Amino acid sequence: MTVEVTLTVNGDTRSAAVEPRRTLADFLRTNLALTGTHLACEHGVCGSCTVLVDGVSARSCLMLAVQADGAEVTTIEGLATDGKMSSLQEAFRDAFAFQCGFCTPGMVMTAAEFLRENPHPEEREVREAISGNICRCTGYESIVNGILLAAERGA
Repeated sequence: MTVEVTLTVNGDTRSAAVEPRRTLADFLRTNLALTGTHLACEHGVCGSCTVLVDGVSARSCLMLAVQADGAEVTTIEGLATDGKMSSLQEAFRDAFAFQCGFCTPGMVMTAAEFLRENPHPEEREVREAISGNICRCTGYESIVNGILLAAERGA
């Protein structure tokens, strides 16, 4: 049995027939070929699969695609405009806020929502905002610096 799911992903309306048990992460990666959303723990703990659903961060490994039916979803690919990185993505690059890069999409999506809500954060607020995302490579310092740089630049 399949269910037709229609959502707006990165500004484009997309539809596909999916099994009701397919996660949003698998829908994005497999059905829509948007592989920027990474999967790691598949338990909602690490944050690498974070996307924005109707503007709010969500762990796409915990959400079913059918739950997102009718929603607006933004993935890491949707932050760029006409092939140009967003100012947040540029700040991450400029601050070397990645090492292996696996956690980066989830960190950026978490930061996008956070900076929209708090455009002038203090360092401790940034650290708290990303505390639900796990990075095993950077020690978080460069990620915090990237988010603060983005805020400074008005991202």
